[in-house]
Amino acid sequence: MKRFSHLLFLICLSGIVKAQSLDPALNKAVLQAKQGNVVELPGFLKQKFSSIEYQKIVQPGPQYLISDDPEYIRVPEAIAFKEPVQPGAVRLYVYNVNGVKEPRQIDRKITAVIKNTGTADMHLRLLKYSSQAPTTNYFKAGKEGLADYFASKPENKIRTIKPGQAIAIDERLEKNVVKYDELVHGFYEFVIDQPGEVSVLQTDLKTSGPAALARITNVLPPKSKSGAGRGVFGVSNYRVITQGVLDTKNGAAEIIIADGKKDPWVQGRESSRGEVATLAGNYGVMYEVEMKWKSTDGKGLALVTWNSRADDNQWCGGMAATMVVSKGKFDAGIIQLPSDRLNTKKDPEAILIQVFPPAANGEEQTIRFTYSPPGASCLPTPLIFVPIDMK
Repeated sequence: MKRFSHLLFLICLSGIVKAQSLDPALNKAVLQAKQGNVVELPGFLKQKFSSIEYQKIVQPGPQYLISDDPEYIRVPEAIAFKEPVQPGAVRLYVYNVNGVKEPRQIDRKITAVIKNTGTADMHLRLLKYSSQAPTTNYFKAGKEGLADYFASKPENKIRTIKPGQAIAIDERLEKNVVKYDELVHGFYEFVIDQPGEVSVLQTDLKTSGPAALARITNVLPPKSKSGAGRGVFGVSNYRVITQGVLDTKNGAAEIIIADGKKDPWVQGRESSRGEVATLAGNYGVMYEVEMKWKSTDGKGLALVTWNSRADDNQWCGGMAATMVVSKGKFDAGIIQLPSDRLNTKKDPEAILIQVFPPAANGEEQTIRFTYSPPGASCLPTPLIFVPIDMK
């Protein structure tokens, strides 16, 4: 027995122990779960899974702007973000909170405006639109914000902005009342034909965003203690192609995206200080993932995710996401994760994203999905492909 234990220990050290398969009870639980639902997998999620290697290619995409530093705007009126943009497509992610509590908590407006800095009329058309009501439920805003973004369609309406004029990008933000500690969450893509300047600011309820922009003279310094960052970033879209072909006979494997190590944070420029900026979390960056797989043992693949950071600190106690995933047992499309509750907490909770049946002849198949790091959640959120007996 001692010799056997010693041998097993050496094998474990060598890293060649294959991740265990689901036992029959867990296999059944996954098969019976609805798409997007939480399913408990005790003893499974904290294993060291094989890593799915991939190549990451920067794809053409819009100029990418994010306003999330300072995340909490502590003064009654201020500009939290101001950046120049060039003619073409722009993606803007607004993630700011009314943090005014001195001398008292007061209602505020947080809005995004664009100023035409060119010499001719600017024409603006929204391509993607996602705007949530102010809320203290940050998981809800992050999850539903991505779902609305993925589902939105280009608008036909074109707005004209005169040289030197500023308008609100999202009229809904102009009307919202933002109470203390409420998050303003907006996710937009639009196209412009003149150079401009985008600002995110906080002001009183009676003042329009453009009017406030005209009277505010300074941009708040970043806090760097919370928030992902701010600025104009050099990457908005990645194409991820996994290496090799995943075979179900080799056991479970995971792909890790947006961990800051294997997948580094993108960099850009923050204009108010003229410095290089880092987008901690790659929030708002779109990952188009393509993976080839096959089944030489007749098993299917279940794709699950979980909150691997739950035990790190008080801010990581929950996770909620949204993805677009290709067809499998369930139809292709947008799925909120989880779909049966607000968020997932910690191990043993996993979220079932999709189940992919094996091909009848065992031939290669391709899985495709769109992933973007979920706002309000700690990263990474591992994506685990689990062989599953479909019978």
